[in-house]
Amino acid sequence: MRRLAARGAAGDAGEVAAPATDSTDCAQGRSPRPRRLIDLCAIWDPGAFLPAASWKSAPGITRRRLNEAETLSSVREAQLERLEAARPRRPGSRERGPVLRMARQQPPPWVHAAVLFCLLCLSGAIEIPMDPSIQNELSQPPTITKQSVKDHIVDPRDNILIECEAKGNPAPSFHWTRNSRYFNIAKDPRVSMRRRSGTLVIDFRSGGRPEEYEGEYQCFARNKYGTALSNRIRLQVSKSPLWPKENLDPVVVQEGAPLTLQCNPPPGLPSPVIFWMSSSMEPITQDKRVSQGHNGDLYFSNVMLQDMQTDYSCNARFHFTHTIQQKNAFTLKVLTNNPYNDSSLRNHPDMYSARGVAERTPSFMYPQGTASSQMVLRGMDLLLECIASGVPTPDIAWYKKGGDLPSDKAKFENFNKALRITNVSEEDSGEYFCLASNKMGSTRHTISVRVKAAPYWLDEPKNLILAPGEDGRLVCRANGNPKPTVQWMINGEPLQSAPPNPNREVAGDTIIFRDTQISSRAVYQCNTSNEHGYLLANAFVSVLDVPPRMLSPRNQLIRVILYNRTRLDCPFFGSPIPTLRWFKNGQGSNLDGGNYHVYENGSLEIKMIRKEDQGIYTCVATNILGKAENQVRLEVKDPTRIFRMPEDQVAKRGTTVQLECRVKHDPSLKLTVSWLKDDEPLYIGNRMKKEDDSLTIFGVAERDQGSYTCVASTELDQDLAKAYLTVLADQATPTNHLAALPKGRPDRPRDLELTDLAERSVRLTWIPGDDNNSPITDYVVQFEEDQFQPGVWHDHSKFPGSVNSAVLQLSPYVNYQFRVIAINEVGSSHPSLPSERYRTSGAPPESNPADVKGEGTRKNNMEITWTPMNATSAFGPNLRYIVKWRRRETRESWNNVTVWGSRYVVGQTPVYVPYEIRVQAENDFGKGPEPDTVIGYSGEDYPRAAPTDVKIRVLNSTAISLQWNRVYPDTVQGQLREYRAYYWRESSLLKNLWVSQKRQQASFPGDRPRGVVSRLFPYSNYKLEMVVVNGRGDGPRSETKEFTTPEGVPSAPRRFRVRQPNLETINLEWDHPEHPNGILIGYTLKYLAFNGTKLGKQIVENFSPNQTKFTMQRADPVSRYRFTLSARTQVGSGEAVTEESPAPPNEAYTNNQADIATQGWFIGLMCAIALLVLILLIVCFIKRSRGGKYPVREKKDVPLGPEDPKEEDGSFDYSDEDNKPLQGSQTSLDGTIKQQESDDSLVDYGEGGEGQFNEDGSFIGQYTVKKDKEETEGNESSEATSPVNAIYSLA
Repeated sequence: MRRLAARGAAGDAGEVAAPATDSTDCAQGRSPRPRRLIDLCAIWDPGAFLPAASWKSAPGITRRRLNEAETLSSVREAQLERLEAARPRRPGSRERGPVLRMARQQPPPWVHAAVLFCLLCLSGAIEIPMDPSIQNELSQPPTITKQSVKDHIVDPRDNILIECEAKGNPAPSFHWTRNSRYFNIAKDPRVSMRRRSGTLVIDFRSGGRPEEYEGEYQCFARNKYGTALSNRIRLQVSKSPLWPKENLDPVVVQEGAPLTLQCNPPPGLPSPVIFWMSSSMEPITQDKRVSQGHNGDLYFSNVMLQDMQTDYSCNARFHFTHTIQQKNAFTLKVLTNNPYNDSSLRNHPDMYSARGVAERTPSFMYPQGTASSQMVLRGMDLLLECIASGVPTPDIAWYKKGGDLPSDKAKFENFNKALRITNVSEEDSGEYFCLASNKMGSTRHTISVRVKAAPYWLDEPKNLILAPGEDGRLVCRANGNPKPTVQWMINGEPLQSAPPNPNREVAGDTIIFRDTQISSRAVYQCNTSNEHGYLLANAFVSVLDVPPRMLSPRNQLIRVILYNRTRLDCPFFGSPIPTLRWFKNGQGSNLDGGNYHVYENGSLEIKMIRKEDQGIYTCVATNILGKAENQVRLEVKDPTRIFRMPEDQVAKRGTTVQLECRVKHDPSLKLTVSWLKDDEPLYIGNRMKKEDDSLTIFGVAERDQGSYTCVASTELDQDLAKAYLTVLADQATPTNHLAALPKGRPDRPRDLELTDLAERSVRLTWIPGDDNNSPITDYVVQFEEDQFQPGVWHDHSKFPGSVNSAVLQLSPYVNYQFRVIAINEVGSSHPSLPSERYRTSGAPPESNPADVKGEGTRKNNMEITWTPMNATSAFGPNLRYIVKWRRRETRESWNNVTVWGSRYVVGQTPVYVPYEIRVQAENDFGKGPEPDTVIGYSGEDYPRAAPTDVKIRVLNSTAISLQWNRVYPDTVQGQLREYRAYYWRESSLLKNLWVSQKRQQASFPGDRPRGVVSRLFPYSNYKLEMVVVNGRGDGPRSETKEFTTPEGVPSAPRRFRVRQPNLETINLEWDHPEHPNGILIGYTLKYLAFNGTKLGKQIVENFSPNQTKFTMQRADPVSRYRFTLSARTQVGSGEAVTEESPAPPNEAYTNNQADIATQGWFIGLMCAIALLVLILLIVCFIKRSRGGKYPVREKKDVPLGPEDPKEEDGSFDYSDEDNKPLQGSQTSLDGTIKQQESDDSLVDYGEGGEGQFNEDGSFIGQYTVKKDKEETEGNESSEATSPVNAIYSLA
């Protein structure tokens, strides 16, 4: 028997849910008298409504009956979560559970109004509720809702549309200006304005030129409460001019030289997209050597002969016209020293030398020179580009001086020739440089980047709704580079020219309103601008004077399941903000506290519904203009419960099975009982009978095996229970089958009961669930309390699986609720349903908070913190902490304060002074024990002194020894953490070697006078400074010291390459070390031959520092070679790099051969083959000795009779009577025989050789007519030596 997820999904049977959430204060410009400010989020808390995603607000909303509130208790929520987890969801199937049913129903109109009102409040644009009764009464200045972009580019082939839409009450009217002058639409027949909108439509169907209407447009939306302005919209007509005709001469260039093919596209609006193709519309392949620049030009770092195989045409694609214009193609003529375009040389390791192209150092094709500058606006993309020429093709690398490239925003494009930094900010300014390098050298170009900024909002002005006499403010704060200026306007006119208003004060970027009145309504514009752009924002000030009114239908009915939690909503509106109170059954006392909680938005929450909570609830909203009230009738219903659940059954095939499911429910609710099989709806066929309290299956078949779930549901809640049916074959017995049943997790325990209630203990009893063929080993008891961490379950204790009752030790003043989890070897069960709650009586705390610390967060304070006590250690209500402190080793009295949180900051303390600290717990029943004293320290300040007399001694080429005089303790002003050395590499002693001057640091913890700095670069100039560090940071820096590291050994040569062009030579190439660490005096190459485990003699070669190639003549074409290369300075040889020559192509085969030759089976096979060959040779010699058995007919006219095909000894007698050729041969013109379609001469198989063949290669001998018997017999001796004849003789 399995009882699964359960009842009490909600008490509101498919109607509006209202989960409890905290309200959010979103009003801007709160007054010194906040009780009168219209804080719409306090009226309608967004958490008070849960509309479905498909709900839409519409003007014509009629009042409907209020949906009942959601009443999910924590118990029912947990049950629903487990139910949904256990039930698979099929595509298209209907989700079960009241909460999901709620979300599908149409909400009442007031929900639309309230939700929209508060959401707009949160976004800063306060709107009037969409309720028609409020819409028709409340006024609203205009608000621009839609407008065209500032730079509006249009297609000349279409009509022009300039958008401007606004809303307000009354509906606004519209007019336009063009180039800052009034635009009279009525005088131009082509121009019209859409109905109920300010959108301009310029129609060219009857003719006209769109260019005549280019200019700057601005829309004005006006009603009697103010005027709102759109942005200044710059209208431009798209242009796609034709390419100028030109005749291009062939471009003549020497192979290896750089080349730039200029595109120079015609200026379009917007700019066209550039790409290069051949005149036959084949794309130009781009790579590191050939690529297109950002300006559209095509760059060749070096021209090769294959570049002449195509022509090059620049193409421009225009966005609006969707056309591509092609420039006349360039034709290349490449002058070369090697006119043969051998494609095999393209992959040659030294392609340029092979083609006779001189190598040269890199130089920049774009940009020119060694330095340039670039300006970019904040928020845009920064594109830096460097294209270099050189032979071989240079590599491009990017760096930023004094820092690293922003890895999260930087990306490389166009084969590393372009650096793009997205969403540029001020910290991206600085100097960047690109480094172009090849094996001949390197060069770099520095780009100075300046980041400017168009205005951007720091604080955009928001609409302001106030009550009469209320105060408020509009704030317009923006930033930019250069700093933008702020200009205020009212209803589209400069504020300076408006009539003076004593209730309004302008203070730079802020307008302050005091004691506003109805006449203060207006729309204000803030325009902030600099040389790079502008921002324009509208914000209206509206003053409302509205008596309270209710937004929900009257006399609502809400039905709730017993013991659940529910919220009664009472949305209202008024200005000034009304106060709301709740009453029950007309009683005079306000409902708040205990089992009731009133939220700021007016909703009343009942934490646990009881029978006595049924009744009529009245909410009353009151302000200075009047009051309004509404009533809600609450009905409490009994939960739906399956009290006799279906049992697990094992049945034989063909028998009848009955599954019981008896349900108790509230008689006023309609009950529906349905069944699931394997979590899918069960089809009731003719073999099944469904009754109100059971399901009967007749003639059980194997397909009926599975889990059956009984689902009992009403419109408010549901309960379900599951059982498993096992079907046995006829010959099987239930006992045997039960033993083979699969094991599973245990079912949840049920029917928890609390007895033996005492102050510090209680007995918990439960009924175990089914163990599912695996014995229960343990029970885990968990508890939850509703004061500190409601809804969070904690482990309380663990008991063996043989018990179902236990005494639990409790803490004072905790409102306990328990549940039990069963465990077997398969896993844990679902938690049981929670028990009823039990609150223990209170007592003074028996402990104090732990982890008490005192640390300064500033130089003049000390923050005392501790770990707050949990619910089981509070022991009573109103847990608080008594914090005491005083300076250590003084006779000062204790300072103390009572704190409700977990921290307290002591101010105005001296710098880094020790304090004695005590924190004692206290509740309403008394104080805890005397606390321990903890030593804390006030805040640290930066150290005042630097280390002096810093001495440096060079230890070796990569390390130095430091010695300094320690600072006085009173100058540290805190805890001395470490001495720190900052050092940087100023330059290298090698000329023209760029070094990074990035600062590095070495730390020396504790109060010590000496240390060692290692990992330095040899042969370099360094600078060093010392500081002392405490918890606040670094102190002042010492005098800068300079030192020089001696020469060291170099790093390993770079890119060491071993190539073997043939079996006679091996080519070696390498690059200079990345870190020479001194003056290179040469390279040392050591190599030796090896073949498997055999090693040859090592040979040493020394090279000059400029040599980077070496060709070695192989002495042995089979062996491989191992090469070790290192660079040398005066100090010695540096790190070595080792490479091996490639393996010969047949080495793998040779190895396999050697391996096979040692195998026993292979030796046996070879012996068998040798024996067979020996037998064949013996047979051949025997046949040779019987050569007389091969007579040849002497007479030409004697045929070979069919009665005499063979001699008695079995040998063949060949005759030339029919002159028939052998199968597979053909007759030559002179009567001899040729082998058909064979290139192999049979002379290769003979030993006698010449006597058996004619000049044309046809057979003679035993296959040819012989006129001389002696000649024939003389040839027989030679025939036997031929393998071919031997094979025929065997046949």
